[in-house]
Formats: sequence, C-alpha cells, structure tokens
Amino acid sequence: MRRLNRIFLSTAAVAVITAATTSIAVVPAHGAAAADEPPPVVEDYSYPGADVIFANDLVQLISGDGHILYKPCPAAEAPGLIIVRSNDLIGSRRNGRVCFEVTGAVGHLTLKIPNVYAVRGDGTTTTAGHKLRAELTTNAGAHSSVDVDPNFDTEVGIAATPPGDPTTLLQLDASR
Repeated sequence: MRRLNRIFLSTAAVAVITAATTSIAVVPAHGAAAADEPPPVVEDYSYPGADVIFANDLVQLISGDGHILYKPCPAAEAPGLIIVRSNDLIGSRRNGRVCFEVTGAVGHLTLKIPNVYAVRGDGTTTTAGHKLRAELTTNAGAHSSVDVDPNFDTEVGIAATPPGDPTTLLQLDASR
C-alpha cells in the first residue's frame, strides 16, 4: 500500500511539473502578445475626416451612421442636398451655408453648427425629400426638436416666428 501511494504521488508530481512547464513554454510574455495581435475592431461612429473638415470649413462633425455625408455646397442652390444656414462664415465657401447628402433611406449625424437660422430639406418642388428632424440648443441650454420641411426652408432660432434665441444645430435624423 505504501509503495502504491509513492507511485501515485510521484506520478502526480510529474504531471504537475509537466503541466506547469508546458504552460510557461506556451504562454508568451504579455508585451509580445500585444505587439503581435492586431488591435480589436470597435466602431465608435466617429465622422471620418472630421478634423480636416473642421480645419478647412469650420464645421464640427462628431459622429454618425455614414448615411448623412458632408458635401461642399455648390455656388447655386443644391437640389438633393440638405442645406444648413448659419450667421457664421463657415462651410466650403465661407458663406454660412453647409450642405449634406443623405445616402440611404435613413441617416443620423451628430454635429455642432452654431448660429443656425434655417435648415432646408433635400427635396425639390417635384421630388420628395427625406423626413428630417433637427435637434437644436440655445446658449442658455434650452433644447428643441424641429421637423424640417422636406422640400423647403424651416426657420429656427432668430429667424423663427416669433424670433427665438440663437441656436446651435446638434443632430440631424433623416428617414423616408
């Protein structure tokens, strides 16, 4: 019986040592594993190129689903584009006009455009535009939501009837 216990204990000890040695040999150092593996893929919905757009056009784009895209405004009216009008000299032409294109049935964009006084839908008199909802805030922190006319200008802030406080556009949501 004593001999059997010694054999059992010896076998168990060899198994433990072998397992520990194998584990040590197989597991790489923490730094080496991190350097060899690609970073995890995590979508944060940050707007691509937002820093460049802000530097060039003074338009702060924060995040979105990729279905409302910033577009430089053409010189003339722009059918098919959402047009945001601001008293600030922003946009590709520094004339206070900022344009966006909706590329899907729905879209979402978080942004920050100060001193907005009108938002125009992307439709025309002959083509239906997207349903558009704009989220705004005042300098005092009063938030509001406005349904934008799909085919015409919707006045907000100081241009609304009756005139309100200056507003900052925070979000656009489009749907069909």
